[in-house]
Amino acid sequence: MAGIELHTAAFNDHALVPRRYARDGDNISPPLTWSGVPDGTAELLLLCEDPDAPSGTFVHWLVTGIDPADGSVEAGETPPGGTPRTNGYGETGWGGPQPPVGDDAHRYFFRLYALPEPVTLPDNPTADDVHRAVDRTQLAGGTIVGLYQR
Repeated sequence: MAGIELHTAAFNDHALVPRRYARDGDNISPPLTWSGVPDGTAELLLLCEDPDAPSGTFVHWLVTGIDPADGSVEAGETPPGGTPRTNGYGETGWGGPQPPVGDDAHRYFFRLYALPEPVTLPDNPTADDVHRAVDRTQLAGGTIVGLYQR
C-alpha cells in the first residue's frame, strides 16, 4: 500500500506539540500538509487520537469528506471540503491535548487516510469505529505523532 506524506510546520514527528495547539493554550488545530494521495481517492479522512488517555483512546479531531485534490490546511481551519465530527470532549472539530497533570507525555497520532468511497460512521464515532471503517478500505495513509505533557 502506498503512503501519504503527512507533515506539520508546528512540530517535528515524535516531538512536543506547542502549547498554542493544546486545550490549555489557544486550542487551535495545527497546520498540516500532505502529498502522495493516490488516484482513485474519493475522500480523505483525518483522525487525531491519544491512545494514552486514562479512559482509553481519545478522539481529538475527526474530519471526514476532505477534498483529495487539496494538500494542506492552515492552523485553526477545517481541511477543504471536510466535515468536522464530534471529538471526545463532545464538541465539534478540534479539541487540543489535555493529558492529566503529572502524566508522562501522551502521544497524539495525526492520521490521514485516502478512501475509495465516502466513509460511513455512526454518530459520535470512537477511534475504534473509525479504524474499523477505514482499515478495510483505505488506499493509503500517513501519520505524524506529537507529544504533549502538563
